[in-house]
Amino acid sequence: MFGTSFRKMTFLCLAAAVTLSGVGACSQGQSAEQGEKKTGGELTVWVDAGHIDAIKTAATSFTKKTGVDVKLVQKDFGSLQQDLITQVPAGKGPDISIGPDDWTGLLAADGVIQTIELGASEAKYEKVAVDAFKYEGKTYGVPYSIENVALIRNKKLAPEAPKDWADMKAMGKAAGTEYPYLVQVGDKGDPYTLYPVQTSFGSFVFGQNDDGSYNPSQLTIGDQHGTDFANWMKQETEEGLLSTSMSADIAISKFTEGASPFIISGPWNIQAIQKAEMDFAVEPVPSAGGMPARPFVGVQGFFLTAKTQNKIAATNFLTNYIGTKDIQVDLFKAGGNPPALKDALAEVASDPIVQGFAEAGKNGVPLPNITEMSAVWESWNSAEVAIVNKQGEAQEIWAKMADDIAKTLKK
Repeated sequence: MFGTSFRKMTFLCLAAAVTLSGVGACSQGQSAEQGEKKTGGELTVWVDAGHIDAIKTAATSFTKKTGVDVKLVQKDFGSLQQDLITQVPAGKGPDISIGPDDWTGLLAADGVIQTIELGASEAKYEKVAVDAFKYEGKTYGVPYSIENVALIRNKKLAPEAPKDWADMKAMGKAAGTEYPYLVQVGDKGDPYTLYPVQTSFGSFVFGQNDDGSYNPSQLTIGDQHGTDFANWMKQETEEGLLSTSMSADIAISKFTEGASPFIISGPWNIQAIQKAEMDFAVEPVPSAGGMPARPFVGVQGFFLTAKTQNKIAATNFLTNYIGTKDIQVDLFKAGGNPPALKDALAEVASDPIVQGFAEAGKNGVPLPNITEMSAVWESWNSAEVAIVNKQGEAQEIWAKMADDIAKTLKK
C-alpha cells in the first residue's frame, strides 16, 4: 500500500484525458448532497498516475449531482509544476491541480494559483496540513495527505523502543551490527532527513507567524541552537556514525539486510522493508538535544488555479468532494500517506505503520513553502556535507552558512 513520495517519485511521461459524465456514486457528507443544482459546464483537473483512479470516484459523484463534467488529465509529475507556471497564465491550464505544499509560495507569487476558503471545514483537517498551504496568511490549497520521516526499528535486533538518542546508540552498539543506526547524508547533504534531530536542539530555519505561516524576516537557523546541532554532527562524525558515503539507497539497502537496528526514513521505503519480511515498528525520532524531535511534514493537496472560469464549481468540488472522508481514504489507499482529514486519518489509524508515522509527525512543522526557502537549501546542504567531511570547525561552518543565507535573502 505504501507508495512513493511526491518528493521522490518519477512518473513515466503520459498525458491522457478522461471525461467523466454522470455515472456511479459515492457516499458524501450532507453539504455535498443537499441544495446542489445542476449547472452544467466543465472542470479540468490535473492529477498524477498514482491518484487518478481515486479521483474518478469523486468526479463521477460530482458530475451526477451538479451536471458539471470533470475532465481528469493524467500528468507526468516531474513536469507538472513547470507546466502550471507556463500554461495557467496563458489560459491553457487546469481549473484544479494536484501538488505538494512546498510549491505554494512560488505558484502564489507568480499568480498561478488563488486562495481558497475552507471556512468551518478547516478544523476538520490536521492543523499542520492546513498550515502547510498557507502563504502570507492566506490558504491556497485543500490538503489530502501528510508525510514525514520517523524512526523505523528492526524489532528482532532492538526489541524495545529507545528513550532518546543516546539510548538508541547504546542499543545499536549492543546489537553488534555493522551500524548502530542509519541516517542518510549523501555527498549532497540531506537536511530534510536530519531535521527532526536538528529541531531536538531547538534549531529551526525560520520563525513562524501565529497562523502557522513562515516569516522570512525571522531567519533563526544561525542561532545558538543551530550551533549546538552542528557540534553534535561533528561528534557523531568523529564516532564514525555519520558519513557522506551513506546515500539514501545504501541506507535502506543496509537496513533491509539487517546491518542496523534503526533507520530514519519515510513511508516511501516501507514497501522495501516489507519485502524483506522484517518485523519492524515505526516510531517518533528520539531526541538528541533534549527537546522534541520535530520533522518536516510534507503535505499533498489540490490547488485552485488563478484562471479558472468556474470558481464556484471548482471550490465545491475541492471542499465537498475531495475534502470528504471516503475520498481521502481512497487517496490514502492509492498513495499510502496518512490522510490530512481527521476523520479519514482516524479510520485508517488502526494500521500500525500509519499510526507510527502519524505519531512521529504529531509535533512536526510544515515543510516551508515560502520562496525564500530557495536561498536556504544549497547553503544548508553544503554546510552539513562540510561538517561531516571535516572540512573545518563545525560551528564556523554553520555560522558561515547562516551568514551566506542572510546575504542571499537581502539581495
